[in-house]
Amino acid sequence: MKLSALKNYLHTADVLNFQLPNGEFVPAHFHITEIGLLSKHFIDCGGIVREEKFASMQIWTANDLDHRLAPAKLNSIIATYEKTISQEDLDVEIEYQSETIGKYGLDLSAGQLQLTTTNTNCLAKDHCGIPTEKLKVNLSELATAGESCCTPGGGCC
Repeated sequence: MKLSALKNYLHTADVLNFQLPNGEFVPAHFHITEIGLLSKHFIDCGGIVREEKFASMQIWTANDLDHRLAPAKLNSIIATYEKTISQEDLDVEIEYQSETIGKYGLDLSAGQLQLTTTNTNCLAKDHCGIPTEKLKVNLSELATAGESCCTPGGGCC
């Protein structure tokens, strides 16, 4: 989700709730402790220099169970970020504590803010010998046990 889409959602939302990928919700008394510009400048395993930028927000829960962050207050925090740090309409990345700090994407589904899973990936599969799609093998064309190059006691495995 782009920062502009989040701001548009906040203008119409009555309450803020974030749903985790497992269906559970972030406790309603969460805080947004920070919003910042994350920039990652790196080289992939194929030698290509890349740069990624995100608007990153950290969600944190404390023991103040009566706390509620209003949508207008989050919009105000975003406005301060845009005035002082960046006006780029970047993808939003959410940090949230579970066993370790988790990094999530953000999406809107059925009127609900959803934290989405992120995954590692090789960005230069063509340089690493990794097939771009799964090999399609017809099982009937595989060698049968009688045609195997490796026999019990043959010493090949």
